[in-house]
Order: sequence, then structure tokens, then C-alpha cells
Amino acid sequence: MSIKNYIKKLIKKIPVGLSKNHQYDIDTRKIIQKTLLNDSNAIDIGCHEGEILDYFLKYAPCGQHYAFEPLPHLYKNLKSKYTKRAHLYPHALSNKEGTTTFQYVKSNPAYSGLKKRKYDRTTEEVIEITVDQTKLDEMIPDDIRIDLIKIDVEGGEYLVLSGSKRILIKDKPVLIFEHGKGGSDYYGVTPDMLFDLLESYHYNIYNLRSFLKDKRIIDRAEFIRQYEQEDHYYFVAN
Repeated sequence: MSIKNYIKKLIKKIPVGLSKNHQYDIDTRKIIQKTLLNDSNAIDIGCHEGEILDYFLKYAPCGQHYAFEPLPHLYKNLKSKYTKRAHLYPHALSNKEGTTTFQYVKSNPAYSGLKKRKYDRTTEEVIEITVDQTKLDEMIPDDIRIDLIKIDVEGGEYLVLSGSKRILIKDKPVLIFEHGKGGSDYYGVTPDMLFDLLESYHYNIYNLRSFLKDKRIIDRAEFIRQYEQEDHYYFVAN
């Protein structure tokens, strides 16, 4: 058996969700590499352990980069690793300011977010903590041009985008964001609502792969269809 056929055979054995996530990771890196110049500025919202921030630093080493991570232990690790290379904040981003409860999924921190929701495993250990929340527009200086924003906040993307109006209209950064069932619906957000919001900022929506290849725009009906049928849950807007 050739190596190519062997790899194809292995891929077929990978669960669909896992292989899709892997492809999203590959495409995300390519979009970051394609978008950022040496001195571009980028924002990582839901920085977690810094995987995406590492790409920002690699492809735009002379830029100013901002990262937001409200989980205390992850923020502490990020401060230790990136203090002199990025602007780091322990805030949850939303469309209002103040303090808020935050659902820390201790058994799977990547699932953590503002709202408690249904998780893949019923045994997940969830601890409610209190964190500071703010708008992105309040955190980024007006004289800094933002070229790319990645948003992964487990369903709260609409809130983040609502609090980023100034930046999105002024700079029109490329957005890489998640929007799928089991996340946004716990925030009362429909694909119609998110489409309307991005349209009001003069954005078009793309699948990650099409953004890299043919720039085929997703219209409202297709965006809703992909959401309802769970074809895709990561998108690009520009």
C-alpha cells in the first residue's frame, strides 16, 4: 500500500468532528499567514493557551497583538509566556462593562464561557466564577489599526461583535469566528441575527476554505442552512 493510500485510510477512520476541527485549524493558520504582514496588529479573543497568538507573533513579529483570556490559571500562564510580546487582559469580552458570572468547565477548559450549556459529556465539572467583562472598543487605543481578530468564546460571539462596532467599522479587520448550534443558541442568538449584525458593519461571510480559494460569499439563506444542518461552525468575515 502506498503512503498516500495509507494516509487516506487513516483519515477515513478519524471521527468527522475531529477531522473537521483539524481542517479548521489548518485553514485558520493559512488565513492568518495570508492576512498578516510583518507589522500587522491582531487580537485573540479566547486566547486559551496561546496557539493562535503564536501565529500572530510568527507572521507579524513587528505588530502589536492583544489577547483576552478570563480563566485565571490560563491568564497567569499567558502572562508568564507572553508579557513582553503581547498586551494581555483577563477580561471576558461582551457588549457591556462590569462584572459577570463565568462558567469554568474545569474538566475541559476550552468549553468555558459566559453561559452554561449542554456539553458533549454529561460528566463535565462546571464551576461558576466571577470575572470582569468589557467591550473590545474600550480596550484598544483608537490610533491602533487592527488587521485581524479571532473570536472563540463558546457561543458569545454576537456579544463580542456588538461591543466592537468602532473597531470593525473603522479598520474592517478580517474576522475568524465560531457560530454553531450548542453555543450561540444558549445566548438567544440566531444565524439571522449574526448575519444582520455583520451586514450592518458592511461585512461579507465566507467559509474558511472558500476564503482561501475563490472568495465565494455566503448569503443569508446559505449561512442559515449551514448553521441548521451543522455543515460548518467556523467562518470568516471581511
